[in-house]
Amino acid sequence: MSVAATLAVGVNTDGVREILGLRTGPSEAEPFWTDFLRSLSARGLGGVKLVIADAHPGLKSAAAKVLGGTLQRCKAHFLRNALAHAGKGQRQMVRALINAAFAQESPEAASAQWRTVTDQLRERFPKLTAMMEEAEADVLAYMTFPKAHRTKIYSTNPLERLNAEIKRRTKVVGIFPNEAAIVRLVGALLLEQNDEWQLNRRYMQLEGLQSLAGNSPARLSAVAQ
Repeated sequence: MSVAATLAVGVNTDGVREILGLRTGPSEAEPFWTDFLRSLSARGLGGVKLVIADAHPGLKSAAAKVLGGTLQRCKAHFLRNALAHAGKGQRQMVRALINAAFAQESPEAASAQWRTVTDQLRERFPKLTAMMEEAEADVLAYMTFPKAHRTKIYSTNPLERLNAEIKRRTKVVGIFPNEAAIVRLVGALLLEQNDEWQLNRRYMQLEGLQSLAGNSPARLSAVAQ
């Protein structure tokens, strides 16, 4: 049976990235996410301001229920999905229009531009405009945060290198005897990455972090099952 290894990564009040937890499971439905997020909260995670992920309805619901933070839908994945609704000859134009909203300086300007673009595309791309109307709040959530942090929080792309390494190492093994074996291998990789992050320079500038932090700093053990 195939299972997913799901990991949570956060940025603490010092601007440093940390591995928060690891969980394996056959499903990414809301009960799975709720249980996983509750396990992180039980270990001390609090004051979450933003949850960055792909378009997972179950995760969005669980995050609102357990963490209370806003959901940021990955901008890069949204754009990829949006372009699938346009023909090859039209994608460059659609990309430029949507990126015009992302280029705005304020959340108000971004929302206004987003709606202008939606209206411009409505007649030719009804499915795309419906998608844009539904996703506006989630895709533009990052705009309400300090400008210095926006490039770090608008997508899940910073995790791609870590995810690629996990896929590479698990592919070498192929078939695992049980989920505990998956946790041992992936957990070891995550511990190494967590140690590396502690030695690197800050991932996010301290400027603006203090204004967002409403809780005392907490350190979670790197990996938990």
